[in-house]
Amino acid sequence: MLDWLQYRKELLGRIGEVGKLSPDTLKGYQVLTGAGAKTGHLDAKTRELIGLAVAVTTRCDGCITVHVGEALKHGATREEIAEALGVAVALNAGAALVFSARVMDAVHEHSGS
Repeated sequence: MLDWLQYRKELLGRIGEVGKLSPDTLKGYQVLTGAGAKTGHLDAKTRELIGLAVAVTTRCDGCITVHVGEALKHGATREEIAEALGVAVALNAGAALVFSARVMDAVHEHSGS
């Protein structure tokens, strides 16, 4: 298994390098990341749980290690994290079903029937 804490440390170091080479890219990302917190509609824990579900659906290891750390920091329990992951699993299955319907639609159009 991955050493998640070491990976996070190395990842954030590399992102810092990108920020030095392209500061506006990093600033833009930080603005996007902080935008949700300014509305006050969702608390930080909920945003991090959503982040974890999205991290799974996008298959982003970096997102996983960052959002796990933040979710735990904001009081998320293992059970809450598991429930958020259940949503991600269901969504991935649902997305596969929706895109299966799209394939059948394409088959219909290509075959003229």
